[in-house]
Order: sequence, then structure tokens, then C-alpha cells
Amino acid sequence: MIKNKISLITLLISFFLIGCASQTKTGTSYTEGQARQAQTIKIGIVENVKEIQIQSDRTGVGAIAGGAVGGIAGSTVGDGKGSSIAAVLGAVAGGLIGDEIEKKVNTLNGQEITVSLNDGTKIVVAQEIDDKEGPFKIGDNVRVLTSPSGTTRITFD
Repeated sequence: MIKNKISLITLLISFFLIGCASQTKTGTSYTEGQARQAQTIKIGIVENVKEIQIQSDRTGVGAIAGGAVGGIAGSTVGDGKGSSIAAVLGAVAGGLIGDEIEKKVNTLNGQEITVSLNDGTKIVVAQEIDDKEGPFKIGDNVRVLTSPSGTTRITFD
């Protein structure tokens, strides 16, 4: 029975983490609300590129789920008072591990891209590196797309 509970919680955590991992901030990814929206477009050349990390806000679900799994796993150790102590220690350790997993899943490799636009303006945009298109390099010709809500993305021209 306890093994089944642990397996179910582990499965739920896996689904949560997979859902977080699919969130992207690339120049070619759009949210549902951004689809079919007119965007302004400017052309420019990449002047500078800096590697960055983009970290999404943590929800706390990793810590909660990890704590639940750790507490259940710890409660299977020993009997009586020892089992209770092991459950508490397991919950604390699981919570810390779950929080760290959520942090790593929600951290994206990105670039801070400085673009010199054709009108002489310089802008900087931070976005995730697109695995399909690769990172931007100095001298790349790019398109700068800006939505009505202000979301700006850079794509190859």
C-alpha cells in the first residue's frame, strides 16, 4: 500500500516537472494569447551577445511534492516514535530536494542580445537559446518583433 502511494506521488511529480520543462522563452515560441496578433517588425544586426540564465518564478510545488514523498518514504522506516521522526526528516529532506529540482527545471539557458537597428537605435533583449536555430552571434542579421503588449523577440532574418 505504501509503495503504491509513493509510486503515485512520484508519478504526479514527474508530470509536474515535465510540464514545467516544456515552457520556453525562445524567439520562435508564442503563447496562445500572442497568436494572431499584429506585431511591429524592425531589422537590425547583432552587436553583442552575453550568455545568461533565465529563471522562472518558483511555485513551491516541487518543495511540497518532495516533502510529501519524503514524509511517506520516511514513515516506512522503523516503528512508533522512530517512524514519526523518520517521517519528519524525510519530509524536510524531500522538500529541499523537490525545491532544488523545481529550480533546475525552471532555469533556461539564454542570451542577452544587443541589436543595432537600421534606424540607429540600439536595444537589448533577453531570451532563451532556441535549440533548433542555435544561439545568436555578433554580426547576425535579425528581425525584432514587438507585440502590442510589449513582448519583444528576436529571430534570424
